[in-house]
Amino acid sequence: MQHIVNAQGLNMPKLGLGTWPMLGEACTRAVEQALALGYRHIDTAAAYNNEDAVGQALLNSPTPREQIHVTSKVWWDQLQPDAMRHSMDRSLKALHSDYIDLFMIHWPSTDWDLPRTIETLVSFKEQGLARNIGVANFPLPLLRTVVEELAAPLSAIQVEYHVLLGQNALLDYARQHDLALTAYSPLARNRVTEVPVIQQIAAKHGVSPTQVALKWLLDQPNVAAIPKASSEANQLANLAALAVNLDDQDRALIAGLSKRERLVSPDFAPVWDAFDR
Repeated sequence: MQHIVNAQGLNMPKLGLGTWPMLGEACTRAVEQALALGYRHIDTAAAYNNEDAVGQALLNSPTPREQIHVTSKVWWDQLQPDAMRHSMDRSLKALHSDYIDLFMIHWPSTDWDLPRTIETLVSFKEQGLARNIGVANFPLPLLRTVVEELAAPLSAIQVEYHVLLGQNALLDYARQHDLALTAYSPLARNRVTEVPVIQQIAAKHGVSPTQVALKWLLDQPNVAAIPKASSEANQLANLAALAVNLDDQDRALIAGLSKRERLVSPDFAPVWDAFDR
């Protein structure tokens, strides 16, 4: 299986390391360890308050920077052009890098000039500060506006996606427009371990429920996943998920699960689309 998502010039490893809510030295150690184990995709954000810790791991690692895909994001209250530029400058400094592989708007705002925000995001790509640009937590109508009306050259969208929350409409759109979809909270904050269907499939293959849930995502075209894992055991287990072979019966069982369990919906979240069935 191809373990890379190729989309609009983006070449992003399908399995990445999510770093929220890790901080400080613990975060640095976890990222260094992941890179030593073979991870080449690290996800961070200004709002995580750990870009400096990730940057220190990048400095400490013998893996060349150009071999590591780094995603970072600007917070929703920093989407005026000058604030966005300051956020980008801070991120680059913290990460000890002169570019970010994928730079995203973390959440949409209700108080913004969307065309100017997107124009600023696009300027980062044009200036080479971001190799690729994207958005996170945008519902489909807003994503459609950015792609079709504002003609932004996005490479990716990042949203909550797991066996208990469907994203069929967004996925269909992403594939039609050659976008990667990165799944955050891909293990539903470990709730996948309690789902009898997932337990049943895991027992059948002699693997863990988390590995089943991860591989279900990673098997899908255009989909990447960024589980948080700090321990070596969990990082290795997630890597081993790449070798799991799910069959059509497994996928049919997972398709039959309710896909309504959204776990991340803060006060400032947008109005979500109707749940995908």
